[in-house]
Amino acid sequence: MAARVLMVLSASIVLMLGAFHLAYTFQGPELTPRDPSLQVSMTQISPVISTETTMWRCWVGFNASHSMGLILFGLVFGYLAIAHSTILFRSPFLLIVGLAMLGGMAALCKFYFFSSPLTGISISLGCYVASIAISRA
Repeated sequence: MAARVLMVLSASIVLMLGAFHLAYTFQGPELTPRDPSLQVSMTQISPVISTETTMWRCWVGFNASHSMGLILFGLVFGYLAIAHSTILFRSPFLLIVGLAMLGGMAALCKFYFFSSPLTGISISLGCYVASIAISRA
């Protein structure tokens, strides 16, 4: 039971981070540049890969898709922990995929983001690892 609770907690943290990030992507100033002229430039300049978009549209799209990935992780692993915990905890594939996702997110947070997401993902990763350890005991 403790393993399931820790896994649900881990998934819930990631789900919450993704939901907040998605809201920040489309509402409020949290993900806009402090210098308004940068946003203006981003709306006028295309990336090298294509002239069909702008850097600003890419920025919004990357943030939205990043959020959706976190939400998907939280929903899938939370659901599996609640409804199909035996399958989840007996599947090395699922456990390794989840561990790789959280480990990768922790690395991204460490090198590219700031302390709040790193703290949240680190707590989630700790709960995830503890849930696996308890399920194996």
